[in-house]
Amino acid sequence: QVQLVESGGGLVQAGGSLRLSCVASGRTFSSYAMGWFRQAPGKEREFVAAISWGGYNTYYGDSVKGRFTVSRDNAKNTVYLQMNSLKPEDTAVYYCAARSGSSRTRAYDYDYWGQGTQVTVSS
Repeated sequence: QVQLVESGGGLVQAGGSLRLSCVASGRTFSSYAMGWFRQAPGKEREFVAAISWGGYNTYYGDSVKGRFTVSRDNAKNTVYLQMNSLKPEDTAVYYCAARSGSSRTRAYDYDYWGQGTQVTVSS
């Protein structure tokens, strides 16, 4: 079992930056691929980024490429999402997720989810 807790959300102006963190419980964090997803009101959950268990491979959704960076620190059981050049359309609840095995971009491939953190970008 893996428990995930996100933090770092908040209100920021367009063009600003935020860094989200997701801390995982358990001793096997380094064996899990991690993903970030977001969900805006009335919309489906959207893939944002994913990182392989060792951090060697990263993947991004088209809408965030070049602006967001995913990274992880296995010694701290933590995955990060650095978000730069934020836009109002980035406003959503952001979730981190974990799965055994390789990285995936589909939400239903992930086994464990955090409770989410709200990101609001004002224009």
